[in-house]
Amino acid sequence: MRLHPLAADGLIAAALTTVAVLLGTEAVAQGWPALDPRAWSLVALLTLPLALRARAPVTVCLAVHACWALYVTLGYWPVVGSFGPMLALYTVASLRPARTAAACAALLAGVWIYAGVVAGAGAMASVVGQAVGFPLVLWRFGYVARRTAELTRRLRAEQADRARREVAEERVRIARELHDVVAHHIAVINVQAGLARFVFHSDARTARTALDTVEGASGEALAELRRMLGLLRADGVQGADGAPAPGLDQLDEMVTRVRAGGVRVALRITGAPRPLPSGMQLCVYRVVQEALTNVLKHAPGADATVELVYRAGEMTVSVTDDGHADGPRVGADSDTIAERGGHGLIGMRERAKLYGGTIVVGPRGEGGFGVLLTLPTPMDAARRGDSVRE
Repeated sequence: MRLHPLAADGLIAAALTTVAVLLGTEAVAQGWPALDPRAWSLVALLTLPLALRARAPVTVCLAVHACWALYVTLGYWPVVGSFGPMLALYTVASLRPARTAAACAALLAGVWIYAGVVAGAGAMASVVGQAVGFPLVLWRFGYVARRTAELTRRLRAEQADRARREVAEERVRIARELHDVVAHHIAVINVQAGLARFVFHSDARTARTALDTVEGASGEALAELRRMLGLLRADGVQGADGAPAPGLDQLDEMVTRVRAGGVRVALRITGAPRPLPSGMQLCVYRVVQEALTNVLKHAPGADATVELVYRAGEMTVSVTDDGHADGPRVGADSDTIAERGGHGLIGMRERAKLYGGTIVVGPRGEGGFGVLLTLPTPMDAARRGDSVRE
């Protein structure tokens, strides 16, 4: 459970007040006057303002030291009031520049020596040593805390920037693959349009079939083109490398390659397979590829299952493994996979988002790991092929 910073500082101030009160009851035993209501009020002013130390560290530090100087001047036991000024100095050193922290450290040292003079301490050398040593130690601890906080903020900013760059690079890579899909549809349109033109007067039925094909291919190409243009947000995009975009008909080949790598993979298909747009097939193929690659990397020798389920209006793709690897399994959650695999989880999320789907990645309750992708299927494909009902 994480506390609000103000609540945490309030608890610290209350704890210091309790310690000061308990220590104040020992004043008489230490040869000092008993604390009266005026002294207790000053003790409260020395510790309770520390609840606001993160919001106004310098102001709190000055106020606490002023109260401590007054407390010492009135002849009370200085040790009771020393905790508040020390914590105030640490806070300034952890939140403010070194010059400001040095001034507050000098203030603590000055009040400390003043307390020794007022108390008539015989061993002033010891008092001076404490007045120099304690502020230096507190300043050093505060400085280390400030540097650590700065480095943490810088690291988080760099990680966020790297994540943004990876997302942009992954989107560009996906768009390049979609370029091949669109190019394929355009080629089909070109061939079918030529055929329709050639047989327009001699074979009306063939011409009509060719035009139906042109209509379907142009619709899919337009949809993929919209996705691609909506996905690209980077300058200097290079062209595609010309490699054909894989689809669902190549899943068997991929599974065979993974089996050769030492992972026993079972491929199951539930429901009536239906024709899907090439871009959606590419999305499924890449998600399965990335999931099986993670099994090869982190659970070699495990048993894996790839299951495609066709339902009314959607399809789900699950890749699971039992976690019983020949070697030690690297424990991981989805964020750890993102850090180890770089683009892996980012690519899965971007592909699922591109087609309006969802993806869940994480450990399974019965052991092993799983990836579950859910994609809505196009309405025309659903009309042609849906035979499974919930």
